[in-house]
Amino acid sequence: MSELLTEKTESIVILDTPVQRGATSIREVVLRKPQSGALRGLRLQAVMEMDVASMMTIIPRISSPELTPQEMAELDPADLASMSLEVVLFLLPKSATSAFQPG
Repeated sequence: MSELLTEKTESIVILDTPVQRGATSIREVVLRKPQSGALRGLRLQAVMEMDVASMMTIIPRISSPELTPQEMAELDPADLASMSLEVVLFLLPKSATSAFQPG
């Protein structure tokens, strides 16, 4: 019996501390799986290590709504960690994530 693994292409991160954008409160951010171009100028090792500077560069490139540099700088550290983990999970090969698949 073969198990079909579906590739995760986006993830919704619920923020512990909403981001204020004017009168709007951003409570969740959708991250999409980055293509190679979103990694330009970054070291893959630094991204995999969840380096803060790398995450503050890549997350706005793959987030909806797109977070500004100021919003990224003011993020709750727990929210940055949650989004960083999702970025790393996107970059892992299917063979490494198969243990996390339900079923």
